[in-house]
Amino acid sequence: MTRKWFAPLVAAGLVLFSIGNASAGLLPTLVTVTAEESNFRWSYAIVLPTDSELRNGDYFTIYDFAGFMSGTDMAPADWAFSTSNVGPTPTGVLPSDDAAKPNLTWTYTGPTLNAGQVGLGNFMATSNYEDRTESFFTARTHRVADGKVDTNITSTDVPVPGGGSNVPEPATLLLAGVGLAAASVGRWRKQVVG
Repeated sequence: MTRKWFAPLVAAGLVLFSIGNASAGLLPTLVTVTAEESNFRWSYAIVLPTDSELRNGDYFTIYDFAGFMSGTDMAPADWAFSTSNVGPTPTGVLPSDDAAKPNLTWTYTGPTLNAGQVGLGNFMATSNYEDRTESFFTARTHRVADGKVDTNITSTDVPVPGGGSNVPEPATLLLAGVGLAAASVGRWRKQVVG
């Protein structure tokens, strides 16, 4: 009977440990979609974590952005935009890349930035599609500790022709995991106390 608490407690600890120790290069923290006449503007809020620095030439790529409308990209100052059907992909990461769909890449052109965790702003592009599916986001930055190149890969939402799956964002899934672990601990406490 006393071991019933062990599994929920370990699950909660692992979730909290992973949140407290998360580190990577550039990360998409929020994806929003706004209707514009018959098209849809996709906006990606990007963050530079505290253990990374951004140097001239560093970049991030969003893969398989279906329905991209040329000339609709927008970014904060000091960023250049390009699109290609394959890559560019940083060394050491292996995203799935559909050569029939364009990839969006923003490359940093400004001075070195390493002022701690920094919101870099919103990066936008317009698509014919509103429905979303999950795809890949890769980035190349540099580590603050030793200045070496750092690469990362994560998931993000991209447009897909109608009927796409509404996949929750990674942050939503993480919060659900924390909630489930907390609920398990609460249920265990109720059984032990009650």
